[in-house]
Amino acid sequence: MKLGLEHLSSYHVASIRILVAGITLLPFVFKHFKDIPKNKFIFVFLSGLFGNLIPAYLFCKAEMGVSSALAGMLNSLTPIFTLILGAAFFQTKTSRMQQLGVAIAFVGSLSLLFSRGVEGQQNIMDILLIILATVFYGINVNMVGRHLQGVNVYGIASVSLLCSGLIALMVLAFTGFFSLDFYDSGFLKSAGYTALLGFVCTGVATVLYYQLIKSAGVIFSAMVTYCIPIMAIVWGLFYNEDITTPEVISLFIILIGVYTTNAEKIRNNYRERKSKKALAE
Repeated sequence: MKLGLEHLSSYHVASIRILVAGITLLPFVFKHFKDIPKNKFIFVFLSGLFGNLIPAYLFCKAEMGVSSALAGMLNSLTPIFTLILGAAFFQTKTSRMQQLGVAIAFVGSLSLLFSRGVEGQQNIMDILLIILATVFYGINVNMVGRHLQGVNVYGIASVSLLCSGLIALMVLAFTGFFSLDFYDSGFLKSAGYTALLGFVCTGVATVLYYQLIKSAGVIFSAMVTYCIPIMAIVWGLFYNEDITTPEVISLFIILIGVYTTNAEKIRNNYRERKSKKALAE
């Protein structure tokens, strides 16, 4: 996103990203469109909207005012909103340990948000845009887990991104994209990086993520989001962005919350493996 925004607007980067992702998965539309029940199509459409399209615009807009590292760390709010929204609106049952983990992670997220002080924050409104994007991510994960569990993964990903891609194409048309100089070296560089973003980080990643939700469940799927802040810090250091000690400490607090949330499941899985091993012996 950072490299795409060097020569393109946030609307253009987000739109190209979604459009390329839709084109990438277009072959699967012809094969798996029939696998989507008519009464599930609305959820597939909303999944593309909440899980890709709207967050893409929110993140691109925010990336113009915040560092890559901070944007990635704020993405760690996704599992928290997944649990809260799941319990509030999707009848997802949570244990006391999960609730405690959410509380710890939320404290870490607040600490992360204000780690540089309000005056030092690069742009509080951009930070709020990222937080709003994670709310949409949380809605999408719960919606897919509850309403699209039995639907073909390739069908969900391809059709949802096709619908979102058509909307993105209209945004490109209305924001003057097609009047740009397509032969400009800066344009080609940013467009190339954005296309790569759409192909790998949205097209391919969406299929893998829906498969993860289907096989591992809503909570675990949301928790893998905590890998993003680590990589975001690495890329931030690569681009000489300032990573402060309070930010790193806040990230560890969040990770403690994640472990607490999953502690019961980890122990149960360990006991189950130990029991199976004992029976095998």
